[in-house]
Amino acid sequence: MPGDVVLFSKEGRIGHITFNRPEKLNAVNGQVRKELNEALDLAVADDDVRVIILKGNGRAFSAGGDLGGGGGGHEDVAADQRSLRESVVDYLKIWDLPKPVIAQVHGFCFGVATQITIFCDITMVAEDARIGWPVLPLGGGYIAPMWAWLVGPKLAKEGSFIPGKTFTGAEAAAMGWANHAVPADKLEEETMKMAQEIAKVPSEILRIKKQAVNQTMDAQGFRTAVGFGAEFDAILHYSAPVQKLRALVREHTWKGALEIFNREGI
Repeated sequence: MPGDVVLFSKEGRIGHITFNRPEKLNAVNGQVRKELNEALDLAVADDDVRVIILKGNGRAFSAGGDLGGGGGGHEDVAADQRSLRESVVDYLKIWDLPKPVIAQVHGFCFGVATQITIFCDITMVAEDARIGWPVLPLGGGYIAPMWAWLVGPKLAKEGSFIPGKTFTGAEAAAMGWANHAVPADKLEEETMKMAQEIAKVPSEILRIKKQAVNQTMDAQGFRTAVGFGAEFDAILHYSAPVQKLRALVREHTWKGALEIFNREGI
């Protein structure tokens, strides 16, 4: 059940799911994925809850994947691909959930965390939030294809090609990644206002409205493109350049490897 690294609570018709690893900037690992799934199940099972807010405790929504469990650490490329596909299934649960999910994004939102928000139905972001890609190119083809659906292929490629590329929350909203960017001190208030307006609508109506839009995107290939990401990422995890970069991390730590990469590339 959630309650350790992911919290669940409700406030009338609004459910709150909160990433709760503030000391790790809410980095996503296997336990987070497991408890997120359990929290989503609780929200669906509660007939009082009509809309869900997904947010993070501490200084960040989420800094992305936990670096301690980075790609390429599996027995072989097939095992890595299988693990990535499992994570895709976990995140698609948000997409398929019969209730709307609002992402409330503050602080940092990097890598896989940006994917999680894309699966949400609405994204509210602090104007000063930092949204973007991992600082070391240890994979690829997993994040950018999802971004392309919201911001277009050229901006998705820009983010993907430049390690550590970030956008402000204001820029992310302007390019279509988020619905609205608001001052950081107003984010919780404005997200609640959005949730309260949605919660006036009965769950059965919301379910059909969400399903109608999502099935249109799926007919255009969204779900297929998401699945392809696991294939591309697994291939790159075991490519020679990425293996060389991972060796640098093992030898010099993340900080040292980043300094070398920024100075010399690979």
